[in-house]
Amino acid sequence: MDKYDINESKEYKEQEDYINYNLYRNSFYQEKPVEKKKRRIFPYIVIALLFSLFGGMTGSYIVLNYAGSLKKDVNISQGMYLSYPTFRGNDEGLSVTETVAKVAPAVVGVTTKSSIDYGYSTDYQEGIGTGFIINEEGYILTNYHVIQNVTEVNVIFFSGEDAEAKIVNYDEDQDLALLKLVNTVKVPGVVELGDSSHLQVGEEVIAIGNPLGIEFLGTVTTGVISALGREISIEGRSIEYLQTDAAINPGNSGGPLVNSRGQVIGINTAKIRMEGVEGIGFSIPINNAKDRLEALAKPQLLLGISAQDINDEIAVRSNLPEGEYVLVVEVIKNSPAEEAGILPGDRIISFDGNRIKTVDDINKLKDKYNSGDKVILTIIRDNKEQTLEVILKEK
Repeated sequence: MDKYDINESKEYKEQEDYINYNLYRNSFYQEKPVEKKKRRIFPYIVIALLFSLFGGMTGSYIVLNYAGSLKKDVNISQGMYLSYPTFRGNDEGLSVTETVAKVAPAVVGVTTKSSIDYGYSTDYQEGIGTGFIINEEGYILTNYHVIQNVTEVNVIFFSGEDAEAKIVNYDEDQDLALLKLVNTVKVPGVVELGDSSHLQVGEEVIAIGNPLGIEFLGTVTTGVISALGREISIEGRSIEYLQTDAAINPGNSGGPLVNSRGQVIGINTAKIRMEGVEGIGFSIPINNAKDRLEALAKPQLLLGISAQDINDEIAVRSNLPEGEYVLVVEVIKNSPAEEAGILPGDRIISFDGNRIKTVDDINKLKDKYNSGDKVILTIIRDNKEQTLEVILKEK
Protein backbone atom coordinates (compact mmCIF):
# COMPACT_ATOMS: atom_id res chain seq x y z
CA MET A 1 0.00 0.00 0.00
CA ASP A 2 1.08 3.57 -0.57
CA LYS A 3 2.68 5.40 2.33
CA TYR A 4 3.01 2.26 4.46
CA ASP A 5 -0.60 1.27 5.07
CA ILE A 6 -2.29 4.45 3.92
CA ASN A 7 -3.22 4.43 0.25
CA GLU A 8 -3.39 7.68 -1.62
CA SER A 9 -6.66 7.66 -3.52
CA LYS A 10 -6.22 8.09 -7.28
CA GLU A 11 -9.71 9.63 -7.48
CA TYR A 12 -8.52 12.96 -6.11
CA LYS A 13 -5.09 13.14 -7.78
CA GLU A 14 -4.36 16.47 -9.41
CA GLN A 15 -4.08 16.31 -13.18
CA GLU A 16 -0.77 17.64 -14.49
CA ASP A 17 0.96 17.96 -17.84
CA TYR A 18 3.22 14.92 -17.68
CA ILE A 19 6.00 13.75 -19.98
CA ASN A 20 5.56 10.09 -20.88
CA TYR A 21 8.21 7.81 -19.42
CA ASN A 22 8.66 4.06 -19.60
CA LEU A 23 9.78 2.78 -16.20
CA TYR A 24 11.16 -0.66 -15.58
CA ARG A 25 11.47 -2.75 -12.43
CA ASN A 26 14.87 -4.29 -12.30
CA SER A 27 15.64 -7.02 -9.85
CA PHE A 28 16.19 -9.08 -12.98
CA TYR A 29 13.21 -11.39 -12.94
CA GLN A 30 14.20 -14.73 -14.35
CA GLU A 31 10.91 -16.03 -15.65
CA LYS A 32 7.78 -14.68 -17.27
CA PRO A 33 8.33 -10.90 -16.98
CA VAL A 34 5.11 -9.01 -16.45
CA GLU A 35 3.99 -6.75 -19.27
CA LYS A 36 5.58 -3.32 -18.96
CA LYS A 37 3.33 -0.58 -17.65
CA LYS A 38 3.77 3.07 -18.48
CA ARG A 39 3.87 5.90 -16.00
CA ARG A 40 3.95 9.60 -16.62
CA ILE A 41 6.52 11.78 -14.86
CA PHE A 42 6.42 15.42 -13.79
CA PRO A 43 7.63 17.55 -16.70
CA TYR A 44 10.46 19.70 -15.45
CA ILE A 45 12.95 17.48 -17.27
CA VAL A 46 12.82 18.58 -20.88
CA ILE A 47 13.72 15.31 -22.58
CA ALA A 48 12.01 11.95 -22.32
CA LEU A 49 14.23 9.72 -20.20
CA LEU A 50 13.76 6.01 -19.75
CA PHE A 51 14.50 5.01 -16.19
CA SER A 52 15.60 1.52 -15.42
CA LEU A 53 14.98 0.78 -11.72
CA PHE A 54 17.08 -2.15 -10.68
CA GLY A 55 15.49 -4.47 -8.21
CA GLY A 56 12.43 -5.81 -9.95
CA MET A 57 12.55 -6.06 -13.71
CA THR A 58 8.87 -6.36 -14.31
CA GLY A 59 7.34 -3.60 -16.38
CA SER A 60 6.23 -1.71 -13.31
CA TYR A 61 6.73 1.70 -11.79
CA ILE A 62 8.53 2.99 -8.73
CA VAL A 63 7.90 5.80 -6.27
CA LEU A 64 11.17 7.41 -5.27
CA ASN A 65 12.10 8.32 -1.66
CA TYR A 66 14.53 9.51 1.32
CA ALA A 67 16.22 7.79 4.45
CA GLY A 68 18.86 7.60 8.60
CA SER A 69 20.89 5.77 11.49
CA LEU A 70 19.81 2.43 12.84
CA LYS A 71 21.58 1.12 15.92
CA LYS A 72 24.46 2.18 18.06
CA ASP A 73 26.67 -0.54 16.64
CA VAL A 74 26.46 0.84 13.11
CA ASN A 75 29.82 2.37 12.23
CA ILE A 76 28.98 5.76 10.77
CA SER A 77 31.82 8.06 9.76
CA GLN A 78 30.90 11.62 8.94
CA GLY A 79 33.66 11.82 6.33
CA MET A 80 34.30 15.55 6.74
CA TYR A 81 36.89 16.59 4.19
CA LEU A 82 37.62 19.47 1.88
CA SER A 83 39.55 17.48 -0.70
CA TYR A 84 38.70 13.86 -1.39
CA PRO A 85 41.15 10.97 -1.56
CA THR A 86 41.42 8.86 -4.69
CA PHE A 87 41.71 5.15 -5.37
CA ARG A 88 45.18 5.75 -6.76
CA GLY A 89 47.17 6.66 -3.89
CA ASN A 90 47.15 9.33 -1.34
CA ASP A 91 47.50 8.32 2.27
CA GLU A 92 43.77 8.55 3.04
CA GLY A 93 42.45 6.64 0.04
CA LEU A 94 42.30 2.90 -0.53
CA SER A 95 43.02 1.17 -3.79
CA VAL A 96 40.08 -0.35 -5.68
CA THR A 97 41.11 -3.84 -4.60
CA GLU A 98 41.44 -2.75 -0.96
CA THR A 99 38.01 -1.10 -1.11
CA VAL A 100 36.41 -4.19 -2.61
CA ALA A 101 38.05 -6.40 0.03
CA LYS A 102 36.59 -4.14 2.72
CA VAL A 103 33.05 -3.80 1.36
CA ALA A 104 32.25 -6.87 -0.77
CA PRO A 105 31.78 -9.34 2.13
CA ALA A 106 28.87 -7.17 3.34
CA VAL A 107 27.13 -7.03 -0.06
CA VAL A 108 24.40 -9.61 -0.63
CA GLY A 109 22.12 -10.74 -3.39
CA VAL A 110 18.45 -10.28 -2.48
CA THR A 111 16.43 -13.05 -4.12
CA THR A 112 12.66 -12.78 -4.15
CA LYS A 113 9.55 -14.71 -5.08
CA SER A 114 6.23 -13.13 -5.88
CA SER A 115 2.86 -14.36 -7.05
CA ILE A 116 0.94 -12.94 -9.98
CA ASP A 117 -2.82 -13.35 -9.92
CA TYR A 118 -4.30 -13.39 -13.41
CA GLY A 119 -7.82 -13.92 -12.08
CA TYR A 120 -8.15 -17.36 -13.62
CA SER A 121 -4.74 -18.60 -12.44
CA THR A 122 -1.74 -17.68 -10.28
CA ASP A 123 1.82 -17.68 -11.52
CA TYR A 124 5.08 -17.20 -9.61
CA GLN A 125 8.06 -15.09 -10.49
CA GLU A 126 11.60 -14.96 -9.15
CA GLY A 127 13.87 -11.94 -9.06
CA ILE A 128 17.17 -10.71 -7.70
CA GLY A 129 18.42 -7.35 -6.49
CA THR A 130 21.23 -6.26 -4.19
CA GLY A 131 21.54 -5.17 -0.57
CA PHE A 132 24.24 -4.56 2.03
CA ILE A 133 24.61 -5.52 5.70
CA ILE A 134 24.68 -2.52 8.04
CA ASN A 135 25.30 -4.16 11.43
CA GLU A 136 26.23 -7.36 13.21
CA GLU A 137 22.58 -8.08 13.99
CA GLY A 138 21.99 -8.88 10.33
CA TYR A 139 20.04 -5.83 9.17
CA ILE A 140 20.24 -5.28 5.42
CA LEU A 141 19.45 -2.09 3.50
CA THR A 142 18.07 -2.26 -0.04
CA ASN A 143 15.56 -0.55 -2.36
CA TYR A 144 11.85 -0.85 -1.71
CA HIS A 145 11.20 -1.78 -5.34
CA VAL A 146 13.43 -4.84 -4.89
CA ILE A 147 10.98 -6.34 -2.38
CA GLN A 148 7.70 -4.73 -3.42
CA ASN A 149 4.79 -7.18 -3.38
CA VAL A 150 7.01 -10.22 -2.84
CA THR A 151 6.00 -13.26 -0.80
CA GLU A 152 9.46 -14.61 0.03
CA VAL A 153 12.90 -13.04 0.54
CA ASN A 154 16.31 -14.69 0.83
CA VAL A 155 19.85 -13.36 0.65
CA ILE A 156 22.97 -14.79 -0.95
CA PHE A 157 26.31 -13.99 0.69
CA PHE A 158 29.44 -13.29 -1.36
CA SER A 159 30.57 -16.84 -0.52
CA GLY A 160 27.53 -18.23 -2.35
CA GLU A 161 25.76 -19.40 0.83
CA ASP A 162 22.17 -18.29 1.27
CA ALA A 163 19.96 -17.44 4.24
CA GLU A 164 16.33 -16.57 4.87
CA ALA A 165 15.44 -12.93 5.50
CA LYS A 166 12.32 -11.01 6.44
CA ILE A 167 11.08 -7.52 5.60
CA VAL A 168 11.25 -5.38 8.75
CA ASN A 169 9.85 -2.18 7.28
CA TYR A 170 10.00 -0.01 4.18
CA ASP A 171 9.54 3.54 2.98
CA GLU A 172 7.93 3.46 -0.43
CA ASP A 173 8.29 7.19 -1.04
CA GLN A 174 12.04 7.06 -0.45
CA ASP A 175 12.46 3.68 -2.19
CA LEU A 176 14.07 2.15 0.90
CA ALA A 177 13.55 -1.18 2.63
CA LEU A 178 15.15 -2.76 5.68
CA LEU A 179 15.52 -6.54 5.86
CA LYS A 180 16.81 -8.78 8.66
CA LEU A 181 18.29 -12.26 8.65
CA VAL A 182 15.74 -14.62 10.20
CA ASN A 183 18.17 -17.03 11.86
CA THR A 184 21.24 -16.30 13.92
CA VAL A 185 24.02 -16.17 11.37
CA LYS A 186 27.52 -14.78 11.72
CA VAL A 187 27.52 -12.00 9.16
CA PRO A 188 30.50 -12.04 6.80
CA GLY A 189 30.92 -8.29 6.85
CA VAL A 190 29.39 -4.93 7.79
CA VAL A 191 29.62 -1.76 5.69
CA GLU A 192 30.74 1.61 6.96
CA LEU A 193 28.23 4.35 6.18
CA GLY A 194 29.79 7.59 4.96
CA ASP A 195 28.50 11.14 4.58
CA SER A 196 26.98 11.98 1.21
CA SER A 197 26.70 15.69 2.04
CA HIS A 198 30.42 16.21 1.46
CA LEU A 199 30.74 14.54 -1.94
CA GLN A 200 32.31 16.42 -4.83
CA VAL A 201 31.72 16.14 -8.55
CA GLY A 202 34.54 14.08 -10.05
CA GLU A 203 35.10 12.03 -6.89
CA GLU A 204 35.93 8.43 -7.70
CA VAL A 205 33.42 5.73 -6.70
CA ILE A 206 32.74 2.05 -7.23
CA ALA A 207 29.46 0.14 -7.45
CA ILE A 208 29.07 -3.44 -6.24
CA GLY A 209 26.04 -5.53 -7.12
CA ASN A 210 24.49 -8.46 -8.93
CA PRO A 211 23.68 -7.46 -12.51
CA LEU A 212 21.55 -9.88 -14.51
CA GLY A 213 21.35 -12.54 -11.79
CA ILE A 214 23.42 -14.72 -9.50
CA GLU A 215 25.81 -15.69 -12.32
CA PHE A 216 27.38 -12.22 -11.96
CA LEU A 217 27.15 -11.99 -8.16
CA GLY A 218 29.45 -9.36 -6.66
CA THR A 219 30.26 -7.51 -9.88
CA VAL A 220 32.41 -4.38 -9.37
CA THR A 221 32.29 -1.31 -11.64
CA THR A 222 34.16 1.98 -11.28
CA GLY A 223 33.37 5.59 -12.14
CA VAL A 224 32.99 9.04 -10.69
CA ILE A 225 30.31 11.24 -9.16
CA SER A 226 29.01 12.89 -12.32
CA ALA A 227 26.66 15.34 -10.63
CA LEU A 228 25.01 16.08 -7.28
CA GLY A 229 21.40 16.87 -6.49
CA ARG A 230 19.77 15.53 -9.64
CA GLU A 231 16.11 16.03 -8.72
CA ILE A 232 13.59 13.73 -10.38
CA SER A 233 9.87 13.94 -9.68
CA ILE A 234 7.41 11.08 -10.11
CA GLU A 235 3.74 11.72 -9.36
CA GLY A 236 4.63 14.86 -7.47
CA ARG A 237 7.15 13.14 -5.17
CA SER A 238 10.77 13.99 -5.78
CA ILE A 239 14.20 13.03 -4.51
CA GLU A 240 17.66 14.37 -5.21
CA TYR A 241 19.96 11.67 -6.56
CA LEU A 242 23.68 11.31 -6.99
CA GLN A 243 24.53 10.85 -10.66
CA THR A 244 27.35 8.45 -11.54
CA ASP A 245 28.89 6.89 -14.62
CA ALA A 246 29.77 3.68 -12.76
CA ALA A 247 27.92 0.95 -14.66
CA ILE A 248 24.56 0.08 -13.08
CA ASN A 249 22.55 -2.74 -14.62
CA PRO A 250 19.39 -4.73 -13.87
CA GLY A 251 20.00 -6.50 -10.55
CA ASN A 252 22.21 -3.71 -9.13
CA SER A 253 19.31 -2.01 -7.34
CA GLY A 254 19.85 -1.71 -3.62
CA GLY A 255 23.62 -2.15 -3.90
CA PRO A 256 26.21 0.23 -2.47
CA LEU A 257 27.98 3.09 -4.19
CA VAL A 258 31.31 3.36 -2.35
CA ASN A 259 33.94 6.09 -2.06
CA SER A 260 37.72 5.62 -1.91
CA ARG A 261 37.61 5.42 1.88
CA GLY A 262 35.54 2.27 1.57
CA GLN A 263 32.42 4.01 2.87
CA VAL A 264 28.94 3.60 1.38
CA ILE A 265 27.79 7.00 0.15
CA GLY A 266 24.85 5.95 -2.05
CA ILE A 267 22.33 3.22 -2.87
CA ASN A 268 22.30 2.34 -6.56
CA THR A 269 18.76 2.66 -7.85
CA ALA A 270 18.26 3.76 -11.46
CA LYS A 271 19.80 4.52 -14.83
CA ILE A 272 18.69 6.23 -18.00
CA ARG A 273 17.70 3.52 -20.46
CA MET A 274 17.64 5.18 -23.83
CA GLU A 275 19.20 4.45 -27.21
CA GLY A 276 22.49 6.26 -27.59
CA VAL A 277 22.78 7.07 -23.86
CA GLU A 278 25.47 5.43 -21.74
CA GLY A 279 26.81 5.90 -18.24
CA ILE A 280 24.03 7.92 -16.60
CA GLY A 281 23.06 6.16 -13.39
CA PHE A 282 21.52 7.37 -10.15
CA SER A 283 22.01 6.54 -6.49
CA ILE A 284 20.04 7.56 -3.40
CA PRO A 285 22.38 9.59 -1.12
CA ILE A 286 23.20 7.51 1.96
CA ASN A 287 22.29 10.41 4.27
CA ASN A 288 18.69 10.00 3.10
CA ALA A 289 18.81 6.43 4.37
CA LYS A 290 20.57 7.33 7.63
CA ASP A 291 17.75 9.73 8.42
CA ARG A 292 15.19 6.92 8.08
CA LEU A 293 16.90 3.88 9.61
CA GLU A 294 15.67 4.42 13.16
CA ALA A 295 12.06 4.39 11.94
CA LEU A 296 12.68 1.53 9.51
CA ALA A 297 14.12 -0.59 12.33
CA LYS A 298 10.69 -0.70 13.96
CA PRO A 299 8.07 -3.14 12.66
CA GLN A 300 5.59 -1.46 10.36
CA LEU A 301 2.43 -0.31 12.10
CA LEU A 302 -1.03 -0.62 10.61
CA LEU A 303 -3.61 2.15 10.84
CA GLY A 304 -5.82 0.81 8.08
CA ILE A 305 -7.10 3.59 5.89
CA SER A 306 -6.82 4.70 2.29
CA ALA A 307 -6.65 8.48 2.33
CA GLN A 308 -5.97 11.59 0.28
CA ASP A 309 -4.45 14.98 1.07
CA ILE A 310 -6.97 17.78 0.54
CA ASN A 311 -5.98 21.41 0.16
CA ASP A 312 -8.18 24.36 -0.77
CA GLU A 313 -7.60 23.97 -4.51
CA ILE A 314 -8.51 20.28 -4.53
CA ALA A 315 -11.43 20.93 -2.20
CA VAL A 316 -12.95 23.51 -4.57
CA ARG A 317 -12.41 21.35 -7.64
CA SER A 318 -13.86 18.26 -5.93
CA ASN A 319 -16.72 20.09 -4.19
CA LEU A 320 -15.36 19.24 -0.74
CA PRO A 321 -15.12 21.40 2.39
CA GLU A 322 -12.15 23.77 2.11
CA GLY A 323 -9.10 23.55 4.36
CA GLU A 324 -6.05 21.35 4.67
CA TYR A 325 -6.84 17.89 6.00
CA VAL A 326 -6.65 14.19 5.19
CA LEU A 327 -9.79 12.70 3.68
CA VAL A 328 -10.53 9.05 4.50
CA VAL A 329 -11.44 7.33 1.23
CA GLU A 330 -11.55 3.71 2.38
CA VAL A 331 -11.27 1.81 5.65
CA ILE A 332 -9.59 -1.60 5.60
CA LYS A 333 -11.67 -4.43 7.06
CA ASN A 334 -10.66 -5.63 10.54
CA SER A 335 -8.06 -2.88 10.82
CA PRO A 336 -7.44 -0.60 13.84
CA ALA A 337 -9.24 2.19 11.96
CA GLU A 338 -12.38 0.09 11.50
CA GLU A 339 -12.29 -1.05 15.12
CA ALA A 340 -12.05 2.61 16.20
CA GLY A 341 -15.11 3.54 14.14
CA ILE A 342 -13.45 5.58 11.41
CA LEU A 343 -15.62 5.87 8.29
CA PRO A 344 -15.01 6.81 4.64
CA GLY A 345 -15.58 10.54 4.26
CA ASP A 346 -14.16 11.42 7.68
CA ARG A 347 -11.74 14.36 7.66
CA ILE A 348 -8.71 13.78 9.87
CA ILE A 349 -7.27 17.01 11.29
CA SER A 350 -5.22 15.81 14.27
CA PHE A 351 -3.13 12.75 15.20
CA ASP A 352 -2.63 12.40 18.96
CA GLY A 353 -2.80 16.16 19.45
CA ASN A 354 -0.61 17.01 16.46
CA ARG A 355 -2.19 19.03 13.65
CA ILE A 356 -1.92 17.12 10.40
CA LYS A 357 -2.44 18.27 6.83
CA THR A 358 -1.10 15.38 4.76
CA VAL A 359 -0.91 11.58 4.74
CA ASP A 360 2.84 11.98 5.09
CA ASP A 361 2.28 13.88 8.37
CA ILE A 362 0.40 10.86 9.72
CA ASN A 363 3.07 8.40 8.64
CA LYS A 364 5.90 10.42 10.18
CA LEU A 365 4.03 10.66 13.48
CA LYS A 366 3.07 6.98 13.38
CA ASP A 367 6.77 6.05 13.14
CA LYS A 368 7.25 7.27 16.71
CA TYR A 369 4.83 4.73 18.19
CA ASN A 370 4.90 1.01 18.90
CA SER A 371 2.43 -1.81 18.40
CA GLY A 372 -0.32 -1.60 21.03
CA ASP A 373 0.01 2.14 21.55
CA LYS A 374 -3.22 4.14 21.72
CA VAL A 375 -3.55 7.35 19.71
CA ILE A 376 -6.36 9.87 19.51
CA LEU A 377 -7.54 10.93 16.07
CA THR A 378 -9.52 14.13 15.81
CA ILE A 379 -11.90 14.00 12.88
CA ILE A 380 -14.71 16.03 11.37
CA ARG A 381 -17.86 14.10 10.45
CA ASP A 382 -21.13 15.74 9.42
CA ASN A 383 -19.44 19.10 10.11
CA LYS A 384 -18.94 18.12 13.75
CA GLU A 385 -15.58 17.57 15.41
CA GLN A 386 -15.10 14.37 17.41
CA THR A 387 -12.27 12.20 18.72
CA LEU A 388 -11.68 8.49 18.25
CA GLU A 389 -9.19 6.21 20.01
CA VAL A 390 -7.12 3.96 17.73
CA ILE A 391 -4.92 1.09 18.95
CA LEU A 392 -2.04 0.65 16.51
CA LYS A 393 -1.09 -2.87 15.48
CA GLU A 394 1.97 -4.40 13.88
CA LYS A 395 1.37 -4.88 10.17
